Amino acid sequence: MHVSLWKKTAGAAVAALTAFAVAACGPQTGSAEAPDKQPTVLELLASDLRGSLQKTVDTTTKTDSVALTMKGTVGGQSISMQGHLDLGDTAKAEMTMTVPEGTTVAVRMIGPVVFVEIPAEQRASTGGKRWMKMDMTAVAGGRAGTEFAKQFEDMDPIKQVKTLLAIEGTTVVGQETVNGAATVHYTVTMPASAYLAQVDAKMRAATEQALAAQGVKEIKLDLWVDEQYRPRRVSIVMGKASDMVIDYTDYGKAVTIATPPAAETADLAEMLKGVTTGT
Repeated sequence: MHVSLWKKTAGAAVAALTAFAVAACGPQTGSAEAPDKQPTVLELLASDLRGSLQKTVDTTTKTDSVALTMKGTVGGQSISMQGHLDLGDTAKAEMTMTVPEGTTVAVRMIGPVVFVEIPAEQRASTGGKRWMKMDMTAVAGGRAGTEFAKQFEDMDPIKQVKTLLAIEGTTVVGQETVNGAATVHYTVTMPASAYLAQVDAKMRAATEQALAAQGVKEIKLDLWVDEQYRPRRVSIVMGKASDMVIDYTDYGKAVTIATPPAAETADLAEMLKGVTTGT
């Protein structure tokens, strides 16, 4: 073979082998030499439980508002609510509640004060006033008032995530779709004492009495978190006492929840005082 021809042939062979070697050593799908694939958010939610729950708290804390739908049973009676929560410094909620008789009632909560809209046909008994005001701090000693306030506390998505963070034994169920959103499902079953430790101190004693009276020894809490680190669904089962499912949508949508005008409001405490004194 002519020397120049041999050199050209050898050079081509070396070039081809070099190209092959470079290609073989380069990133390959499934190759042990391939760079690590970054986990998806759903994979992180499932693998880093505590870190993901803490990020969910941080993300949701920055949200101003959320819409919700709440369905289930309380004391053996069906209950349904839908409306909005203002997640600002002062807890606010505006809900439409469907009572067991099938009628709907508008409810607003401004901090610990609840305003219930009086049906038009019943306003004559309250001097034509449209709203009934109930200060839950004044009726906290009564079980009905405590349970009502507790329902609003349970609606707070941030509270439920914090409860899962504080309780030992939370596990990952897996990936599930909730109202069209991809989520990761968490669950924990805790003794009543552990749950009570997370309840607002002002309602803890009355809540403990209510749970004991209904024989509730453990509470099951489930949470579904989406790829934006936002709660999408919460389920709370307290033995046979209550079974509630809350779905969350429209995070950050602007809402205005105003205190009803005093001229349109009747104060339940004042009315009860009048009954007590015989006036």
